[in-house]
Amino acid sequence: MTNKRPQTPKWTSADRARHKSIRQEFLHRPTQEQLEATGDYDGPMKSGAYFLVRVLLHDLKKSRQAAGLTLSAVSKITGIDQATLSRLENGRAPNPTIDTLWRFASAVGRRLVLTHTKAASRTRRNHKVSINRHSA
Repeated sequence: MTNKRPQTPKWTSADRARHKSIRQEFLHRPTQEQLEATGDYDGPMKSGAYFLVRVLLHDLKKSRQAAGLTLSAVSKITGIDQATLSRLENGRAPNPTIDTLWRFASAVGRRLVLTHTKAASRTRRNHKVSINRHSA
């Protein structure tokens, strides 16, 4: 049994500069109220949206199991490590990207279908967003 240590990634000067700029951007940690006041933040994911993601992931797990695929096999197909796939399936990855969901679905023989609908109209008052659901 060999104890191979994972290799430390070799960062270029461009990588270091990019990461430094990201850290600089988040040195000031704004509060939720400050974020909402900028108008660039809509608040945390709504529980209904979270529930839909959980249902999707549950269905994808069932599809993986029905196809007789292990997490290791799906990991090789998707390029997503097993630990991440396990966290996805067990609800410990609260905000997966569309790309991650897309690759996972494809690996288990499923296809994601995205759709949209007209949003409720929004107006800004006193740095708060109000929803007008009765717009024409």
